[in-house]
This record gives sequence, structure tokens and C-alpha cells, in this order.
Amino acid sequence: MDFLGTIKLVFRTLLARKGRSFLTILGIVIGVAGVIIIIALGAGAQSLILGQITKLGSNLLVIQPGKSNEKGPPAQVFGIVITTLTNDDASVLRNNPQLPHIKSINAMTSGSVSISWKNKSIDTNFIGTDSYYPSVINSNMQSGTFFTEQESSGGANVVVLGSYVAEQLFGQSETNPIGQVIKVRNSSQEKAGGIPLRIIGVIEPRGSTFFQDQDDQIFLPLPIGQQQLLGIHYLQMIHIKVDSSENIDQTITSLNTILKQRHHIQRDIDVDYTIRNVSDAIDILNTITNALRLFLTAMASISLVVGGIGILNIMLATVAERTREIGLRKAVGASNMAIMKQFLLEAGTLTFLGGIIGIIIGIIISYLISLLMKYLGYDWAFVVSISSVLLAIGVSILTGVIFGLYPALKASRLNPIDALRYE
Repeated sequence: MDFLGTIKLVFRTLLARKGRSFLTILGIVIGVAGVIIIIALGAGAQSLILGQITKLGSNLLVIQPGKSNEKGPPAQVFGIVITTLTNDDASVLRNNPQLPHIKSINAMTSGSVSISWKNKSIDTNFIGTDSYYPSVINSNMQSGTFFTEQESSGGANVVVLGSYVAEQLFGQSETNPIGQVIKVRNSSQEKAGGIPLRIIGVIEPRGSTFFQDQDDQIFLPLPIGQQQLLGIHYLQMIHIKVDSSENIDQTITSLNTILKQRHHIQRDIDVDYTIRNVSDAIDILNTITNALRLFLTAMASISLVVGGIGILNIMLATVAERTREIGLRKAVGASNMAIMKQFLLEAGTLTFLGGIIGIIIGIIISYLISLLMKYLGYDWAFVVSISSVLLAIGVSILTGVIFGLYPALKASRLNPIDALRYE
């Protein structure tokens, strides 16, 4: 029998046992769909995390108070506030001739507040910062302006709203937020009625960064955030934008030299601040997410092994059921190779069909998940690579060949006389 005839015989045999064929294919479908979905979810999660970081720019440095653990965040002792980063540090670093590659610097503090306008009141977060914030963090204005250097240094009673805050306060009233006065207060100012601030601008929507909604916050001059809301005289963070990622290392070296001199630090072990490189964070997260995707893919592949064992069991049962048929075929001249080829093709066909259906289902589910994540406000990419599809097809066929080989060999080695006598 030629190859085409064998293919026809294989499909007639599979169609004659629809229920068994369906259950066998189902195991492969679940395994392949699982692999596609997990690879797509891993790629989507990776794009979400890295997208949040790259929104800030790969040429961004962050200085935080407190010495860092080895390749970890700044060390914090429970109950102890670290106050080693000051306004003077930011002033000295800004326009310093020893730092020629720095484009802009902004200092900041943050916290939570309640804000009210007329009879509306909402809880949100505030950023106490200076006029350089938009240029460092890549923010654009939706309307109005950001506060100036004079307003920032003088602690003017002005405020800039995130787009979500503006919508919550003014979305239903059709009132232009610019020029309106809101009251801002923290938990210690409830009885005082809060600080009146005039709205001068609204920042355009920015989405989430590090799973924090960047639109659900307000921006006010640093002195107001420090002194009137938090009652502190130190900084929680300094952002530094470098002109090019190639100059990051040189800039970090110069920053360390200046800050050690200012903080009177003689030994590296006594450093009381941390400098973070956003591009390093991107590399680290790439490594972590790639390793996680590989691990999850390996876990999903276990279901393919389970499906393969199901094929092995079903093919062995099929050989037992068709022993007389095999004996008859061998009696009329069918070779061992022809018998083995038939059973291998049956196993390969089952897994191939299961692989195709699994890929289609996996792509559809992955797409629906990406739509759901985008609906929830996450910058989630729908990614199904050609390599993952080819891998799924290749592994599914290989599974059929590996687990169908033993039943095929067993069928081909049957003695035709014994097979014809089999009951």
C-alpha cells in the first residue's frame, strides 16, 4: 500500500473510533493550548513590567536615602526614618560642573491626602516636587501649566492635578479645573480644614507605572509637601535624567564622589544613600521574566507528557483490539514496516490535529486575556510568537511519535498465525 493509501486507512480507522480519538486529541489540545497561553501571558506580563520602567526612560537615575542591600532596595530599619537626603543635596547636584551629562534633576516627597472641591471629596496621593518634574519624568500637560521654579521654591499655593483626579472632581460638572481652588489635607489637618491650593494645570493621562496609577495623584510645590503636609525637611527621592545611557556609569561615579564629600563619608561601607540605574533594572527584570517564562512553559509541557501517556495507553488498547486485522494484513503480504508506519501515522495524526486545535484555542484565549487586561487599564501586549507556535506543533508531533512507537513496534512484530487465532 502506498503512502496516500495508508493516510486514507488511518483516517478511516480514526473516524471509526470517534469517541476514543476525540478523548486522545483532547489531552493534546489542553497541553498545547496551555503552552501557547502561558508563553503569551509571560510575554504580556514582561511587556507590562518593562513598559512601566521604560516610560521613565532608560537614562534615568534614582537616588534614595539609606544604604542599599547587595543588589537590593535601600535598607530600611522598621520604625526608623532615614533622613540623609536633603534639599541641599539636590541643589548642589543641579548645574554642577562635575556633572556635565545631567540634563535635569528633580527632588520629591510623597504621601496620601484628601482633597475637596465644593461638596466633593476624594482620597489620592500627592507628589511634592519642583518645576523640573515634567522634564525628568517625561510628562506633558493636558491643560494649563506646571508650576514654575519661583512658585516651587517659594511654596506658592498652587497645584497640578493628574487626569483621573481632575475627572473625579470636575468630570460631571463641566467646570474648567484651571483656576478653581481645592483644599488639601492629611490626617492631622482634618479639623483645620486643609490647605487651599489653586489649580494651574492638569497632566495628560500616563497610565500605571510599577502598578501605581500615575493619573490618581496631584503635584504641588516641594515646600508645601515637606513642611505643611509631612512636617519634614528631607527628601524621599531625587530623580536624575542623563543625556545618554552611554554616560550613565560616568555620571554615577561623579555622583558618588560629590555625595561622599557632602556627607563626610570616608569608607564605602558607611554610604548612607543609594543610586539606582533604571537601565540595570530593565536588564534584571528581563532576566527574571525570561527565567519565569521558561519555568512556566516547562510546567505547562507536563500536560503534553500526560497526553502522550494517554496516547500510549489508547494505542496499546487499539493494537489488542485489532490483532486479527493485523494478522490478516500480514497474511496477505503487509510488511512489518507497513504495519508500524500505519500505527505511527495514527498516533502522529492524533497529536498533529490536537496541536493545531490547541494552538487555535490558545491564541483565542490569549487574545481575550489581553483584551481583558487592556480593559482593566494595563498596557498589556498580545504576543504569540511564530517560534512558540512551531514549538507547540513540533512537540505535539514528537509526543505522538515517541509514545506511539512502542505500540507500533508491538503491532508490527505480531506473528500472523497467532494474530489470526487471537480472540
